[in-house]
Amino acid sequence: MALVGRIARPHGIRGQVIVNPETDFPEDRFQAGAELFIERGGLVEALTVTTARFHRERPVIGIEGVGTIDDAATLAGCELRVPVDRLAALPPDTFYRHDLIGCRVETRDARTVGVVTDVEGSMTGSRLVVEGDGGEVLIPLVSAICTVVDPAAKRILIDPPDGLIEANAKSG
Repeated sequence: MALVGRIARPHGIRGQVIVNPETDFPEDRFQAGAELFIERGGLVEALTVTTARFHRERPVIGIEGVGTIDDAATLAGCELRVPVDRLAALPPDTFYRHDLIGCRVETRDARTVGVVTDVEGSMTGSRLVVEGDGGEVLIPLVSAICTVVDPAAKRILIDPPDGLIEANAKSG
């Protein structure tokens, strides 16, 4: 299942929750009638969104069967997920984050940089978080640098400007 958000905290006294979205399509994903899934106590539960609005670019949603602030508080911290087959098709040269995680990153001269552990940012500006031998490296996800992105082969080929990898390295 693909991560689409995390429940931050309850909002108000009627059981609504604030969601930190992990999707570039929050208006589509968090709307009344949407089905989302959480895992609690080792069990996957389906949740149905009953109401949705946005406050400061974050969804505030009501969930069927969650009617009090105490009910909502039990959901704080839960990840909201959907089956991968329910994800929308993306435009060319765009990728879902989960498709990039685990990809091997190499330079054009066959030097291994590491493996993608996360993707930060949004559709308008993202960067790869790559775990390498020297620690974490942040690499802008732009076509001028990431020249080949092949999620099926779990491989990303980069052509970084001189000093980019060293400048963006964070000691782990």
